[in-house]
Amino acid sequence: MRAIIFNLATVLIAMLGLASVASAQTAPTRPAVTKLSTGEPKTSIYIGNSFFYFNNGITSHVGMLQKSANPAEKSAYRSTMVTIGGSGFDWHDVDSYFRADAVGRYSFDDNNVVVFNKLDKLFDAAIMMDCSQCPIHPQLQTIFVAYAQKHAATVRKHGATPIFFMSWAYQDKPEMTALLAEQYTRAGNANDALVIPAGLAFARSIAAKPDLNLYQPDKRHPSLAGSYLAAATVYAALSGKSPVGNAYTAGLDATVSTHLQTIAWETVRAYYGD
Repeated sequence: MRAIIFNLATVLIAMLGLASVASAQTAPTRPAVTKLSTGEPKTSIYIGNSFFYFNNGITSHVGMLQKSANPAEKSAYRSTMVTIGGSGFDWHDVDSYFRADAVGRYSFDDNNVVVFNKLDKLFDAAIMMDCSQCPIHPQLQTIFVAYAQKHAATVRKHGATPIFFMSWAYQDKPEMTALLAEQYTRAGNANDALVIPAGLAFARSIAAKPDLNLYQPDKRHPSLAGSYLAAATVYAALSGKSPVGNAYTAGLDATVSTHLQTIAWETVRAYYGD
């Protein structure tokens, strides 16, 4: 009898688990924050891992898209990355990134001249990404939740806006897409923060153009096309404007860059409900 009861309990638990997954797939949590109340940030710090720094860094691609779209103010845009390969939220001491006369004290202009920045505020926004599995890993998910809250509070303490970057599924594990989207959206809602739906953009591009490879051979890190898609999604989310037609293409073929720009804009509009 005990064995029968145990087996029934096991089946019920499994069914509840499947129902939970199905619910996450069919009725995903909607983002509460769909635009930045402070407008497009001109200065940003990207805090994350190798997903950010592949292909000369996401900051370079986002910056070029911003400057191409707004050449009259191109000198106002400034960004930097603090990235650690393989890192999760808990590897980063975010408070230290805002200390005086350190990160962001100087930068390089278009002519590779060192410019010492005169700052009334170090950064307008901090764009943060956890490790590629951490938000959905059974042993790391609680850390994701705790540090999303901690880092969001730290960023706000320094007068900047916290933003979460939703990462993408591995090439051979597309089921990660919905799970990552759910956890990042929940974290954004819990911390009144915008979420950039890069992972959903990857999935949309693959569905529309499966022959376009967004990955490195390791099936995790982005190809140049993947980095450009992520950057175009960041640009669309931060500015609220379409990247379609932007002259900066990262050297990609025009048909490819137009596809990626379109996917980024469609994803942002669908995710935010525009």
